[in-house]
Amino acid sequence: MTSETIKHNPYRSAHYVISAHDLKQLPLDKGCEVAFAGRSNAGKSSAINTLTDQKSLARTSKTPGRTQQIVIFEIDPERRIADLPGYGYAKVPEKLKAHWRQVMQRYFNQRESLRGIVLVMDIRHPMREFDQQMIAWSASTGVPCHLLLTKSDKLKRGPAQATILQVRKSLPAGATVQVFSSRNRQGLAELIERLNQWYEFMSTG
Repeated sequence: MTSETIKHNPYRSAHYVISAHDLKQLPLDKGCEVAFAGRSNAGKSSAINTLTDQKSLARTSKTPGRTQQIVIFEIDPERRIADLPGYGYAKVPEKLKAHWRQVMQRYFNQRESLRGIVLVMDIRHPMREFDQQMIAWSASTGVPCHLLLTKSDKLKRGPAQATILQVRKSLPAGATVQVFSSRNRQGLAELIERLNQWYEFMSTG
């Protein structure tokens, strides 16, 4: 089923639509939207590129935190990916951090088309303060949260499994977690299957 899931990956059709500085610039609040969130250096852009099988759909950068916008990618007229601003990077001015914290809170509270949040974390540095805040936001608004522990190729299997068990114990009801690697595509099928449920795509298995 894993190879079939990847073979029928519906996210290859994703294409860039807009970069929004505020919620009023976003597309109409209808259909299905899934948000990708995470610290600026957690591998969020690489995860989106791996999911969509496109090398540079979401820009990766050696300088984290440069894009302070909500970037929308359309899969089809009824389904979108929202790439949320990378957070927690020290060089971002406090005023900008505060602005985006307010925008994110409004986004979670008001965006009716939001079906789920993919929260991206470096498996070597999970559950930082902002990660926990995002999980709390999703729990308070009833939006499902799926944690993507990226860069799993950097750890051996034992430590990786220990980390995922530790993270799973700390999650609220309804939140889920998996390991993921953009480098070797570990966990890609699992991510696709999770998203297929949220977007209501028919399962290939």
